Amino acid sequence: MIQNKDIDHGKAFDWGRTSADYAKFRDIYPDEFYERIASRGLGVSGQECLDLGTGTGVIPRNMYRYGARWTGADLAENQIREARRLAAESGMDIRFLAAPAEETGLPDGAFELVTAAQCFWYFDPARIFPEIHRMLKPHGHLLLLFMGWLPFESEIAMGTEKLVLKYNPHWTGGGMRRYEPEPPKGSETLFQCAEALGYVSNVPFTRESWHGRTIACRGVGASSLPREEIEAFKKEHWAYMETLPEVFEIPHLVTMVDLQGN
Repeated sequence: MIQNKDIDHGKAFDWGRTSADYAKFRDIYPDEFYERIASRGLGVSGQECLDLGTGTGVIPRNMYRYGARWTGADLAENQIREARRLAAESGMDIRFLAAPAEETGLPDGAFELVTAAQCFWYFDPARIFPEIHRMLKPHGHLLLLFMGWLPFESEIAMGTEKLVLKYNPHWTGGGMRRYEPEPPKGSETLFQCAEALGYVSNVPFTRESWHGRTIACRGVGASSLPREEIEAFKKEHWAYMETLPEVFEIPHLVTMVDLQGN
Protein backbone atom coordinates (compact mmCIF):
# COMPACT_ATOMS: atom_id res chain seq x y z
CA MET A 1 0.00 0.00 0.00
CA ILE A 2 1.30 3.45 -0.94
CA GLN A 3 0.01 6.76 0.35
CA ASN A 4 1.44 10.13 -0.64
CA LYS A 5 -0.21 13.50 -0.10
CA ASP A 6 1.00 14.64 -3.54
CA ILE A 7 -0.53 11.67 -5.41
CA ASP A 8 -4.30 11.17 -5.79
CA HIS A 9 -4.90 13.76 -3.06
CA GLY A 10 -3.48 11.39 -0.48
CA LYS A 11 -5.76 8.43 -1.26
CA ALA A 12 -4.00 5.10 -0.74
CA PHE A 13 -3.38 2.71 -3.62
CA ASP A 14 -1.87 -0.75 -4.01
CA TRP A 15 -0.53 -2.16 -7.27
CA GLY A 16 -0.95 -5.63 -5.83
CA ARG A 17 -4.72 -5.23 -6.18
CA THR A 18 -4.44 -5.26 -9.97
CA SER A 19 -1.51 -7.62 -10.54
CA ALA A 20 -3.40 -10.10 -12.73
CA ASP A 21 -4.55 -7.36 -15.12
CA TYR A 22 -1.16 -5.65 -14.91
CA ALA A 23 0.59 -8.86 -15.97
CA LYS A 24 -1.76 -9.26 -18.93
CA PHE A 25 -2.16 -5.70 -20.19
CA ARG A 26 0.72 -3.45 -19.10
CA ASP A 27 3.49 -4.93 -21.24
CA ILE A 28 3.01 -2.35 -24.00
CA TYR A 29 6.36 -0.62 -24.60
CA PRO A 30 7.25 -0.86 -28.32
CA ASP A 31 10.44 -2.61 -29.43
CA GLU A 32 12.00 0.77 -30.25
CA PHE A 33 11.88 1.60 -26.55
CA TYR A 34 14.15 -1.30 -25.62
CA GLU A 35 16.37 -0.83 -28.66
CA ARG A 36 17.09 2.75 -27.58
CA ILE A 37 18.24 1.50 -24.18
CA ALA A 38 20.51 -1.18 -25.63
CA SER A 39 21.90 1.23 -28.26
CA ARG A 40 23.30 3.32 -25.40
CA GLY A 41 25.27 0.28 -24.26
CA LEU A 42 22.95 -0.20 -21.29
CA GLY A 43 21.36 -3.48 -20.23
CA VAL A 44 23.60 -5.52 -22.51
CA SER A 45 25.73 -8.64 -22.19
CA GLY A 46 28.24 -8.63 -19.36
CA GLN A 47 26.31 -6.17 -17.19
CA GLU A 48 24.49 -6.61 -13.88
CA CYS A 49 21.27 -4.58 -13.88
CA LEU A 50 18.61 -3.74 -11.31
CA ASP A 51 15.05 -2.65 -12.05
CA LEU A 52 13.37 -0.81 -9.15
CA GLY A 53 9.59 -0.71 -8.92
CA THR A 54 9.71 -3.61 -11.36
CA GLY A 55 6.01 -4.47 -11.13
CA THR A 56 5.53 -7.65 -13.14
CA GLY A 57 9.09 -7.45 -14.46
CA VAL A 58 8.28 -5.70 -17.74
CA ILE A 59 11.73 -4.10 -18.13
CA PRO A 60 13.88 -7.12 -17.13
CA ARG A 61 11.82 -9.55 -19.19
CA ASN A 62 11.95 -7.45 -22.35
CA MET A 63 15.61 -6.48 -21.94
CA TYR A 64 16.59 -10.10 -21.27
CA ARG A 65 17.26 -10.64 -25.00
CA TYR A 66 20.23 -8.25 -24.84
CA GLY A 67 22.19 -10.53 -22.52
CA ALA A 68 22.49 -8.67 -19.19
CA ARG A 69 21.79 -10.33 -15.85
CA TRP A 70 18.75 -8.74 -14.19
CA THR A 71 17.35 -8.32 -10.71
CA GLY A 72 13.92 -6.78 -10.14
CA ALA A 73 12.55 -5.37 -6.88
CA ASP A 74 9.05 -4.19 -6.03
CA LEU A 75 7.16 -3.33 -2.87
CA ALA A 76 4.04 -5.33 -3.86
CA GLU A 77 4.39 -9.06 -3.30
CA ASN A 78 1.58 -9.83 -5.76
CA GLN A 79 3.50 -8.01 -8.48
CA ILE A 80 6.64 -10.01 -7.72
CA ARG A 81 4.63 -13.24 -7.78
CA GLU A 82 3.40 -12.40 -11.30
CA ALA A 83 6.91 -11.34 -12.39
CA ARG A 84 8.34 -14.68 -11.30
CA ARG A 85 5.56 -16.58 -13.06
CA LEU A 86 5.97 -14.72 -16.35
CA ALA A 87 9.76 -15.06 -16.31
CA ALA A 88 9.57 -18.78 -15.54
CA GLU A 89 7.05 -19.37 -18.32
CA SER A 90 9.54 -17.80 -20.76
CA GLY A 91 12.54 -19.69 -19.37
CA MET A 92 14.22 -16.51 -18.11
CA ASP A 93 16.70 -16.55 -15.24
CA ILE A 94 15.78 -13.29 -13.48
CA ARG A 95 16.03 -12.68 -9.75
CA PHE A 96 13.00 -10.95 -8.22
CA LEU A 97 12.56 -9.77 -4.65
CA ALA A 98 9.76 -8.07 -2.75
CA ALA A 99 11.37 -4.98 -1.21
CA PRO A 100 10.97 -1.19 -1.22
CA ALA A 101 13.33 0.64 -3.55
CA GLU A 102 14.88 2.49 -0.63
CA GLU A 103 15.69 -0.75 1.28
CA THR A 104 16.48 -3.60 -1.09
CA GLY A 105 19.34 -4.92 1.02
CA LEU A 106 21.39 -5.44 -2.15
CA PRO A 107 25.17 -5.01 -1.93
CA ASP A 108 27.33 -1.96 -2.63
CA GLY A 109 28.69 -1.46 -6.14
CA ALA A 110 26.82 -4.40 -7.60
CA PHE A 111 25.27 -2.92 -10.76
CA GLU A 112 26.29 -1.15 -13.94
CA LEU A 113 22.68 -0.03 -14.48
CA VAL A 114 19.64 0.73 -12.33
CA THR A 115 16.34 1.36 -14.10
CA ALA A 116 13.05 2.75 -12.81
CA ALA A 117 10.04 2.80 -15.15
CA GLN A 118 6.69 4.44 -14.39
CA CYS A 119 7.52 4.60 -10.69
CA PHE A 120 10.23 7.06 -9.68
CA TRP A 121 7.80 9.61 -8.22
CA TYR A 122 6.67 7.00 -5.69
CA PHE A 123 10.12 6.81 -4.07
CA ASP A 124 11.43 8.92 -1.19
CA PRO A 125 13.68 11.49 -2.94
CA ALA A 126 15.77 12.06 0.18
CA ARG A 127 16.70 8.39 0.37
CA ILE A 128 16.55 6.99 -3.14
CA PHE A 129 19.47 8.83 -4.78
CA PRO A 130 22.06 7.87 -2.11
CA GLU A 131 20.72 4.30 -2.11
CA ILE A 132 20.97 3.92 -5.88
CA HIS A 133 24.41 5.55 -5.94
CA ARG A 134 25.53 3.06 -3.27
CA MET A 135 24.40 0.07 -5.35
CA LEU A 136 25.93 1.30 -8.61
CA LYS A 137 29.47 0.63 -9.70
CA PRO A 138 31.62 3.76 -10.19
CA HIS A 139 30.13 5.90 -12.98
CA GLY A 140 27.20 3.50 -13.34
CA HIS A 141 23.92 4.64 -14.86
CA LEU A 142 20.45 5.35 -13.47
CA LEU A 143 17.88 5.27 -16.27
CA LEU A 144 14.47 6.83 -15.54
CA LEU A 145 11.81 5.67 -17.98
CA PHE A 146 8.23 6.76 -18.62
CA MET A 147 5.44 6.27 -21.13
CA GLY A 148 2.05 7.92 -20.72
CA TRP A 149 -0.92 8.41 -23.01
CA LEU A 150 -1.73 11.90 -24.31
CA PRO A 151 -5.44 12.64 -23.77
CA PHE A 152 -5.40 16.01 -25.55
CA GLU A 153 -4.19 14.21 -28.69
CA SER A 154 -6.62 11.27 -28.52
CA GLU A 155 -10.41 11.34 -28.15
CA ILE A 156 -10.31 7.75 -26.89
CA ALA A 157 -7.78 8.53 -24.16
CA MET A 158 -9.71 11.65 -23.16
CA GLY A 159 -13.00 9.74 -23.03
CA THR A 160 -11.39 7.08 -20.87
CA GLU A 161 -9.90 9.67 -18.49
CA LYS A 162 -13.28 11.34 -18.02
CA LEU A 163 -14.77 7.98 -17.09
CA VAL A 164 -11.96 7.21 -14.62
CA LEU A 165 -12.53 10.57 -12.95
CA LYS A 166 -16.26 9.94 -12.77
CA TYR A 167 -15.59 6.96 -10.51
CA ASN A 168 -12.40 8.21 -8.88
CA PRO A 169 -12.25 12.03 -8.71
CA HIS A 170 -9.16 11.76 -6.47
CA TRP A 171 -7.06 10.37 -9.33
CA THR A 172 -4.30 12.78 -10.39
CA GLY A 173 -2.75 10.64 -13.11
CA GLY A 174 -4.57 12.23 -16.06
CA GLY A 175 -4.12 15.34 -18.14
CA MET A 176 -0.72 14.45 -19.58
CA ARG A 177 0.73 16.85 -22.15
CA ARG A 178 4.03 16.82 -24.03
CA TYR A 179 6.97 18.16 -22.04
CA GLU A 180 10.75 18.21 -22.16
CA PRO A 181 12.19 15.70 -19.66
CA GLU A 182 14.71 16.93 -17.12
CA PRO A 183 16.81 15.33 -14.36
CA PRO A 184 14.77 15.10 -11.14
CA LYS A 185 15.53 17.51 -8.34
CA GLY A 186 17.97 16.13 -5.80
CA SER A 187 19.94 14.07 -8.32
CA GLU A 188 22.57 16.69 -9.10
CA THR A 189 24.88 16.03 -6.14
CA LEU A 190 25.41 12.36 -6.99
CA PHE A 191 24.62 12.17 -10.71
CA GLN A 192 25.17 14.09 -13.92
CA CYS A 193 22.73 13.98 -16.81
CA ALA A 194 24.13 12.04 -19.76
CA GLU A 195 20.97 12.53 -21.84
CA ALA A 196 17.29 13.43 -21.49
CA LEU A 197 15.03 12.73 -24.43
CA GLY A 198 11.35 12.53 -25.21
CA TYR A 199 9.36 11.45 -28.25
CA VAL A 200 5.81 10.39 -29.15
CA SER A 201 4.98 6.80 -30.02
CA ASN A 202 1.62 5.69 -31.45
CA VAL A 203 0.85 2.49 -29.54
CA PRO A 204 -1.65 0.03 -31.10
CA PHE A 205 -4.49 -1.37 -29.00
CA THR A 206 -7.55 -3.53 -29.43
CA ARG A 207 -10.72 -2.76 -27.52
CA GLU A 208 -9.82 -5.52 -25.04
CA SER A 209 -6.21 -4.44 -24.53
CA TRP A 210 -7.08 -0.76 -23.99
CA HIS A 211 -9.88 -1.76 -21.63
CA GLY A 212 -7.43 -3.94 -19.69
CA ARG A 213 -4.71 -1.28 -19.75
CA THR A 214 -7.17 1.19 -18.24
CA ILE A 215 -8.31 -1.17 -15.51
CA ALA A 216 -4.67 -1.84 -14.57
CA CYS A 217 -4.00 1.82 -13.80
CA ARG A 218 -3.67 3.64 -10.50
CA GLY A 219 -7.04 5.32 -10.90
CA VAL A 220 -8.99 2.06 -11.20
CA GLY A 221 -7.60 -1.38 -10.38
CA ALA A 222 -4.82 -0.22 -8.05
CA SER A 223 -7.00 2.37 -6.32
CA SER A 224 -8.79 2.04 -3.01
CA LEU A 225 -12.19 2.11 -4.75
CA PRO A 226 -14.62 -0.55 -3.49
CA ARG A 227 -14.77 -3.61 -5.73
CA GLU A 228 -18.38 -2.89 -6.72
CA GLU A 229 -17.38 0.53 -8.05
CA ILE A 230 -14.50 -0.97 -10.02
CA GLU A 231 -16.94 -3.46 -11.54
CA ALA A 232 -19.32 -0.61 -12.43
CA PHE A 233 -16.43 1.21 -14.12
CA LYS A 234 -15.54 -1.91 -16.10
CA LYS A 235 -19.11 -2.25 -17.33
CA GLU A 236 -19.42 1.37 -18.41
CA HIS A 237 -15.96 1.52 -19.96
CA TRP A 238 -16.58 -1.66 -21.97
CA ALA A 239 -19.82 -0.17 -23.27
CA TYR A 240 -17.71 2.75 -24.49
CA MET A 241 -15.21 0.34 -26.07
CA GLU A 242 -18.01 -1.25 -28.10
CA THR A 243 -18.58 2.10 -29.86
CA LEU A 244 -14.98 2.12 -31.15
CA PRO A 245 -13.15 0.35 -33.99
CA GLU A 246 -11.71 -3.02 -33.05
CA VAL A 247 -8.12 -1.73 -33.48
CA PHE A 248 -6.82 1.80 -32.90
CA GLU A 249 -3.71 3.72 -31.84
CA ILE A 250 -3.16 5.88 -28.75
CA PRO A 251 -0.32 8.44 -28.84
CA HIS A 252 2.02 8.16 -25.85
CA LEU A 253 4.81 10.41 -24.66
CA VAL A 254 7.95 8.38 -24.03
CA THR A 255 10.76 9.85 -21.94
CA MET A 256 14.21 8.59 -20.95
CA VAL A 257 16.53 10.37 -18.53
CA ASP A 258 20.00 8.82 -18.32
CA LEU A 259 21.90 9.83 -15.17
CA GLN A 260 25.52 8.77 -14.65
CA GLY A 261 27.05 8.53 -11.22
CA ASN A 262 29.69 11.09 -10.28
